[in-house]
Amino acid sequence: MGTNSPVGGGAVRRFPPWLGTAFVYALSLGCLLWVYHDFDWRLELPKLARVHWAWILLAVACDVLVYFSQAWRWNILLRPVARVPFWRSVQAIYIGLFANEVLPLRSGELIRCYLLTVWDKIPFPLVLSSALIERLIDGVWLIVGFALVSLSAELPKEIEIGVWILASVVAVIGGLVVFSVLNRRFAHHMTTRHRWSEQLLRVVEGLHAMGRSKSFPAAVAASTVYLALQVIPIHAMLQGYGLNLPWGAAAVVLVVLRLGTVVPGAPGNVGLFHLCGFLALHRMLGVDSQTAKSISGMMFFVVTVPLLAAGAVALATTGSEIREIYHSAHQHRHGRTEPVKK
Repeated sequence: MGTNSPVGGGAVRRFPPWLGTAFVYALSLGCLLWVYHDFDWRLELPKLARVHWAWILLAVACDVLVYFSQAWRWNILLRPVARVPFWRSVQAIYIGLFANEVLPLRSGELIRCYLLTVWDKIPFPLVLSSALIERLIDGVWLIVGFALVSLSAELPKEIEIGVWILASVVAVIGGLVVFSVLNRRFAHHMTTRHRWSEQLLRVVEGLHAMGRSKSFPAAVAASTVYLALQVIPIHAMLQGYGLNLPWGAAAVVLVVLRLGTVVPGAPGNVGLFHLCGFLALHRMLGVDSQTAKSISGMMFFVVTVPLLAAGAVALATTGSEIREIYHSAHQHRHGRTEPVKK
């Protein structure tokens, strides 16, 4: 009885809330099976003894520290509307990364915005505006990266789907930002017609303030640094496996990984991450199939486990559990939450 609601004399069928989660888990499992169904575990696992682990440790350290640059960029974007302590932004980001690794559908994006809202008394729509602009800038740079990569190598068709999805998302967010920046009065007029008018107005105000601020070019420059630094751990991984590939190869892997996992999926994008890593290494860079699968698995380990550890430390300082924060973030718009400790 709870699945239908009358609209205009008819009925609208509502999908059960678990269906989307079940789909992304099934997709992840399918990707894992596709990548590793013929992986020679008995032959490949002993090869790990020949890996240069100093390079792997460097990759781990760089991958953890790269998110300090994201906090730096986030503070620059928020500067027109609020002054946020740098370490508080770092803490929120690492808790969000922890959530992304243990919860589906990239829930950490919601959580990190919510944390700054309750810690620094910044309206949630304003923080959300900064996250939207972050994704817009990242999306534009990734599309540029895709264009450069496509000039030197043919992208697998599986990745092209991710490119089209990313381009669509960037177009929507970019249209919203440009509309809010250039047509502030008309945007106010349109948003007041919506039942969520107050929240939408604040999103518009945030987009307008950040998009027209003098610090916006600095945020774009910080985004360049943030994305460039992500090449370092991938290059270190390739060196650790003894692959004498140039820095450009690591950039190709990064672009494919980011494009292929643009759609929120299972925790840590497990499965999709492995598939994209394999496609980039094997089909685009010519690494043999078994080695490419081994490196993809190692990259997932390097990305996931250290962020879980760093996020767990950041979370422990709040005295709260991640599901408690996640529930509070979802309930925040209804004014029924308890503040999270700093």
